[in-house]
Amino acid sequence: MHGEPGHDGLFERVEEAIWTARPYELLTAADDLLGRYADGAGAEVLLVDYRQAYLVRTISGGDDVPVDNTGPGRAFASQRTVREDGGRLVHLPLTVRGERLGVLSVRLPDGGPAWLDGFAAALARALKITDQGTDLYRRIRRRTRLTLAAEMQWDLLPALAFDSAEFRFAGQLEPAYAVWGDNFDWSASGERLTLTVSNGMGSGTESAALTHLAISALRNSRRSGGDIAEQAALADEALFARYRGERHVDTLLLEFELATGRVRVIDAGSPRIYRMRNGAAEEVGFEAQMPLGMFGDTRYATEEFTVDRGDRLVIVSDGVHAALSKAGTPYGGSALLQALRDTRLQYPAEAVRTMIRHFVAYHEGTEPVDDAVIVCIDWLGARPDAADVSGEA
Repeated sequence: MHGEPGHDGLFERVEEAIWTARPYELLTAADDLLGRYADGAGAEVLLVDYRQAYLVRTISGGDDVPVDNTGPGRAFASQRTVREDGGRLVHLPLTVRGERLGVLSVRLPDGGPAWLDGFAAALARALKITDQGTDLYRRIRRRTRLTLAAEMQWDLLPALAFDSAEFRFAGQLEPAYAVWGDNFDWSASGERLTLTVSNGMGSGTESAALTHLAISALRNSRRSGGDIAEQAALADEALFARYRGERHVDTLLLEFELATGRVRVIDAGSPRIYRMRNGAAEEVGFEAQMPLGMFGDTRYATEEFTVDRGDRLVIVSDGVHAALSKAGTPYGGSALLQALRDTRLQYPAEAVRTMIRHFVAYHEGTEPVDDAVIVCIDWLGARPDAADVSGEA
């Protein structure tokens, strides 16, 4: 019953059935297709929860599966197919250009057809697209209710990860279910990658709304062709017009030139950059400028540095680097640098997930007093003919 890719058009028919399934029927369609054409049994799509700590079952309704120390979790973390029970139970990562959505698990009598990897890739792309047409998958992924502020922030986010020829990128918010003012945004073209990490002052929905206005202004300028200085100026003006300087948004703006590795930077607040190069971790400092929204007419100046092939940049908000242990020691000192060294061999998405766990553990059972962003970029080098892409939702 198994077919090779393209043999008698079997895989093409299976893939077409995935693409034509209604958004809210996609998972049951996948289960039916694996049973019909691959003799699969007990197919299950497990979607990663907002905190990226558990894989949530979507079909059987059984218990959630921890990412750590489980077969499906190993497939998710390593981004490789994992086989158990003599190779008959198969776990395949569901990933779209580096963004990890979850895992497909299925029991197969003989290890599965040759087109199984292609099936998982098609299912992941379909999940990414259909997520815009139904609340089903977002509802499944939340293991507890999101606060209203967190709902606003997650809807504002672009893709959480992306792989290209020049760079790999990943980011995460914490506390995932109750974040309020911290966020990040990115967009890439054939010439450049633009990235911002922002921290709106305050808490709750007021902070989320403040950050939403700032990022919308930054995007408006960027999409109109403005460079990062123009983006910062428009956001500064928009925020001041609304809040008259009473509220502001700390923002770090970066623009990577893909062909050269040259990076233009505006440090307009508290987020910080740390660099891993040749096994050594260090903070990269810039001249501090006014946060967005303080005066409304600030003229922002850019600075420059260059990334080398193999460099890793980790950007954190003040909720990370200024967080205190029970003894009052800032996380942004030796603890953060050690976390960078400990995760140096992991891909950015898994490195960010590990650093978030390390950051939470640093509080020794107490709750962090501020929300946090961690973003990781691995610089792979230039490829001048890179295609246009965007991380926007």
